Amino acid sequence: MTNNIKYLFAGCLVGCAICAATTACSDWDDHYDVTKSADGSGATLWQQMQQQDELRDFCEVLQATKVFRMHKKTTVSYADLLNSGQSFTVVAPKNGTFNRDSLIRLTQTNQGDSVVEKSFVLNHLSRSTTSLKSVEQNMLLLNSKHVTLKDNAIQGVRVSRANCHAMNGVLHITDGPLPYGYNLYEALCDLPEMSAIGAFLRQYEEDYFDGDNSVSSGIVEGVPVYVDSVVIERNRMLERIGYINSEDSTYWVVAPTTEGWNRAWENTSKYFVYDQKVLKRDSIQQFWTNRALLDDAIFNMTDQRSVNDSLVSVPYNGWRRTWVKGKPVFHVFLHPFLEGGILNGAQAMRCSNGILYKVSEWPFQPEETFFKEIWVEGEQTWNITEDANCIYNQRSQAADSISGNGYLQVLPSDPKKANGWKMTFRIANTLAGDYDICLVVLPKSVYNQVSPDLRPTKFKAIINYVDLEGKAQSFTCINSRSGKNDTNFENDPLRADTIVLAEGFHFPTCNYDQTDIKVSLRLETTINRELTKYNREMFIDCVYLRPRRIIEN
Repeated sequence: MTNNIKYLFAGCLVGCAICAATTACSDWDDHYDVTKSADGSGATLWQQMQQQDELRDFCEVLQATKVFRMHKKTTVSYADLLNSGQSFTVVAPKNGTFNRDSLIRLTQTNQGDSVVEKSFVLNHLSRSTTSLKSVEQNMLLLNSKHVTLKDNAIQGVRVSRANCHAMNGVLHITDGPLPYGYNLYEALCDLPEMSAIGAFLRQYEEDYFDGDNSVSSGIVEGVPVYVDSVVIERNRMLERIGYINSEDSTYWVVAPTTEGWNRAWENTSKYFVYDQKVLKRDSIQQFWTNRALLDDAIFNMTDQRSVNDSLVSVPYNGWRRTWVKGKPVFHVFLHPFLEGGILNGAQAMRCSNGILYKVSEWPFQPEETFFKEIWVEGEQTWNITEDANCIYNQRSQAADSISGNGYLQVLPSDPKKANGWKMTFRIANTLAGDYDICLVVLPKSVYNQVSPDLRPTKFKAIINYVDLEGKAQSFTCINSRSGKNDTNFENDPLRADTIVLAEGFHFPTCNYDQTDIKVSLRLETTINRELTKYNREMFIDCVYLRPRRIIEN
């Protein structure tokens, strides 16, 4: 119930610090005092149920189950609560239709009592007083689940006796218990075949004190004192990947069962190997491996236009290169139900807030999810970590051939001297994997269309990175265009030229989400006395890393 106030009665128990059944019921009665039912009956719901032999099992479970408040077990049972002045609708299943003894045994421990409370007792109680009618209705249960009342049935369970009015609500007797509708978060956390995913998600559950909605009695010795505190149970991970625990939202989730998840996890974790100088490197690796597998697996259904044509995952709106030249690149999955689609052959499990699609294997490719292209725009001068013997200017120009609608103009600081210039660009968020390292250089006409200098620029490129031990390493790129072991590159001065500086270059370590950026590209012009053939002015559009291959077992 992340981001819902685990304040079972929606803030209506304010001022009721529960110490014992007598005081708590008295306090609660002040808030929900219903002295007479519509038909004049003076019996409470609890008293009515005790008079029905067929509800003996249900009554015993209610007596054994204690109310939890602020995650603490109180002395108040649900029998006490239904005998108070608060109003409810009770859906009571008949004897023999559920395992009474098993439920009562669970209530003997705090954890077990909490489970019985949420999944069974609160699954049969509602704060609204709802009578069964000929028209279809929806009713909100106390565990935030929604059920449908239709055709003399509640959530498909036949009602044998309906609309038994009491002084504090309405009683419906059913032929069996109401099915508990897992929401997507509960399914991932509680289903045995999803245990690996659930173990990761549960790590981020926490209780958050909501001071704004708590009732303060003042300040004692400089410390605020609250007569009634509101605690919100939340999961910080869901704030990042999607509120799949919210009963008021609708999501789809595609997730592999445990064996498939473990295989995908093993392969994916190889991309997130950090060097030994990174603190808590193993924990960071685990975190980002899990995120890599889950980030594109969740779909908010309010964002979908035509689910048979395409699905967009939760991060869709948050990344600027979702579409490139009119085609979907990231976070967009075409024809999900057709052969090769991410939902093809998946087993659909309906949940209270969407659908869980179970698959045997993680249905994505790294290149379409987490193993993304990396772009360092030339005009983003904050990526320049060092420069020598040069001056540079940011230029803006909108054109299809110019990435980011801007570029960097680099010139020698002293045109009269023949020495070359140097410039280093930092490259963030590299993974431990293979990339083609590319440099995009614009033609000289991008700045001077009247009389452009048509001499190319001659330069070297050095990749700086760290090894597994965290030691600095460098690699001087080889010009594959030349057909020989040449470290000099030249750009084509007549066109936007994408120069592959290194093909399939392997980074042994991951630098993802790190403030200490350890990967960079250094450019050095190598023109000395060749000024008649070469020009030292360069128009840098971007540095571009494209994923080269998938790491296999």
